[in-house]
Amino acid sequence: MLTTRRVDAYHALTVVAPGVAERFRPGHFVSVAVGGPRTSMVTRRALSIHDVKPDYGGTVELVFTAKGPGTSWLAERRARDTLDLVGPLGRPFPLPRDPASCVLVGAEYGAAALFPLADALMERGCRIDFALGAASADRVFGAMRARRMAETTTLTTEDGSLGLRGSVTDVLPSVIADTRADVIYACGPMETLRAVTAVAIEFDIPVQVAVEESMACGIGVCMTCVLPVIGDDGVTRMVRACVEGPVFRGERVRFEDVGTIPFDALGAPGGGARNVG
Repeated sequence: MLTTRRVDAYHALTVVAPGVAERFRPGHFVSVAVGGPRTSMVTRRALSIHDVKPDYGGTVELVFTAKGPGTSWLAERRARDTLDLVGPLGRPFPLPRDPASCVLVGAEYGAAALFPLADALMERGCRIDFALGAASADRVFGAMRARRMAETTTLTTEDGSLGLRGSVTDVLPSVIADTRADVIYACGPMETLRAVTAVAIEFDIPVQVAVEESMACGIGVCMTCVLPVIGDDGVTRMVRACVEGPVFRGERVRFEDVGTIPFDALGAPGGGARNVG
């Protein structure tokens, strides 16, 4: 059983999935089969979880944009259709042990994953401030809900149709300064996460990023979502975003090398780190 609705430029899909709702932690995602049982689309789609209600049979709301045949097929699902769905998957956001001032940065529909995180942080007595951005007003996700929840909400659009003109990272330094932020949580396209991480490093505050890498299986088998991440030992490894992530410490992700295997990564062809450990 499910319902679908349009949320500006995006689609929100609510499914009854009590097992997912029960085990969900903010930052988890689900992997959904698309196209029906006889389709040629064999790869699954990884979707962020926006909302979970363990009561009422256990519902889970997923948010996505219809940009290809798979997600377009999903957008056409109707009530009483069934979905092949696996989850919750991935490594969730770590939460502060003590109350902290938290800035939540979301770009495009990546912001969907930040709302259950905001709920969890507020339960721990944390202060919440949002910075949400997108190309245009219809692509800023959750502005009204953010304003209801947070101490402050700063909105940006590249075309100036909502909030301040520019990118969400343009306003981040002033948001950090105004809120005396202790930690940043970010979700959105890789270029945004790279820029958010650079600002966090500049301010010397921790940043947790939920990466948006293409995930075909969601369970660590297919290796389509690997990216270079620096370990606690200082060694770069190619890790799977779906299993070791999607949440990483921003400064550990080698954003400039995403899409490549750096020569110094452990096990890289001809790499300099092959003999480490």
